[in-house]
Amino acid sequence: MRKLTTGQKAMLVAAAVPMVAAGAFGGWGTYTNVVSEFGRAATAAGVVAAGEGVALILALVMVGLTLLGQSAPLPVRAGLWTAPIGAAITGIAVADSTTEAIVYAITPMAMTASAEGLGLLARRVVIYQTGVDAEAQRRNAETVQRLAYQQARAANHPGKVVRKWATRRSWRLVGRVGVGDQELGAELVDLQRTRLRQGADAALAGMLSLGPADEAPAAAAASSTPAPAPYRSATDVLRESLGEMDPTDAIRVAHDARPDMPPAELASLLVSYGIVVDPVQVALVLHKPTPEHTIERADAAAHPQVSELPPVNLQEAVWEAASTLGPEAKAKQIAAHLREQRRLVVDEPYIRAALSRQKKTVAGAPQARPMEGGYA
Repeated sequence: MRKLTTGQKAMLVAAAVPMVAAGAFGGWGTYTNVVSEFGRAATAAGVVAAGEGVALILALVMVGLTLLGQSAPLPVRAGLWTAPIGAAITGIAVADSTTEAIVYAITPMAMTASAEGLGLLARRVVIYQTGVDAEAQRRNAETVQRLAYQQARAANHPGKVVRKWATRRSWRLVGRVGVGDQELGAELVDLQRTRLRQGADAALAGMLSLGPADEAPAAAAASSTPAPAPYRSATDVLRESLGEMDPTDAIRVAHDARPDMPPAELASLLVSYGIVVDPVQVALVLHKPTPEHTIERADAAAHPQVSELPPVNLQEAVWEAASTLGPEAKAKQIAAHLREQRRLVVDEPYIRAALSRQKKTVAGAPQARPMEGGYA
């Protein structure tokens, strides 16, 4: 960041003091004029605040936006023009004669011009220190965007008249690219200075060339002395480096350096470095979706697997329920158990019959005889 010298600071202060004084006298004059017409101090103060005060506020807003590296929106820029007009119209409206109308209309210009002058001076100081002119970048971005649109119409529009008109409009817009950009102007001056140096060197070499007898010693001296490297500014080196990059990579590099800059201004910045892109291409590169990766995994079991119960008939179900409830269970309890657990509706007589058959089956089973069985 460039710093102001002591002399520059003194000159800025010397220029700002008369501006403040002129603005104060202009506001006081407007206040006095309105008081003489209405006789109310509050009304006069409101008129001064609504006229010259608005211009001062808008100038301060533009200075704040410039300090943040942002361009002023259209209402702020339009207000800096309409506020002086409104103040002058107010002075004409309250005047009683033509002479008073002229005086009252010109008086608010003092404070308005002071406010805009101070705002412009502050913006220029910021541009001098940071090297970034947000207003110039905004204008260039708008021009480049309109140029890209007109070129697309000139190339692809179905109407012949529209294509012809768009081509002429594109040529007019080309003349506006870079207007007001001090950095671009300095770079162009460096390029022209280099070309002038090379042209002067070639002219002097042709005028002061040696004769044939002295060509051999001169050639030997030239071969022994290395030729100086041509002058190249930092902008030339950066332009060459960016020109060798892929446009997509150049857009991302510019976005990383200025993440707050919209696509239109990024496109204008890249065009100044020799990379011709439009805002749509910048937006497509910056809004590319993040790559996604899919991992295939086996589905996990929802719950532990349980082996199915072996199928049983109705009688075996009665026997199982009886063994579960115990030997003291009644037929009514067994029927309720089967209805809740097995969803079987069994009447009590059938349960008693099944239990009776179970007892007979157990009683009819062969009993083990003593001293039988075992090993032979």
